[in-house]
Amino acid sequence: MADVSGKRQPGCRRPSEAEQFYDSAVPEGDRVALAVAREVEGLDQEIAVLRVRLRRALEEHPENMTLMLKGVELLVKALAASYRLPKDAKAGVSASIGAMLKEYGGMMLPEAQGDAVAGQDN
Repeated sequence: MADVSGKRQPGCRRPSEAEQFYDSAVPEGDRVALAVAREVEGLDQEIAVLRVRLRRALEEHPENMTLMLKGVELLVKALAASYRLPKDAKAGVSASIGAMLKEYGGMMLPEAQGDAVAGQDN
């Protein structure tokens, strides 16, 4: 691994050609971050970022149910990948979150709940 100056630290191996595949496509200023990112394992940090972004989206656009659902869907997919859930378990998690959003979404946005009910076939 390289330090901030770009020099390899003693005892560190040089990245393989495969590991350097994206280097030419990454701006010079991001190459140190790319080297650090190669060391990150799992999806915990990405999931944390998704949660923060979802929270921000809810705070800044509480009326946008489509944005909320897309954010939750992406978070569910990342969590499923993280835990390597079987396909049927992923559907169960998605269904549970969907039911929770239907139940509590009406409390957060009563007008959106009324619109959704009005659009249903009886």
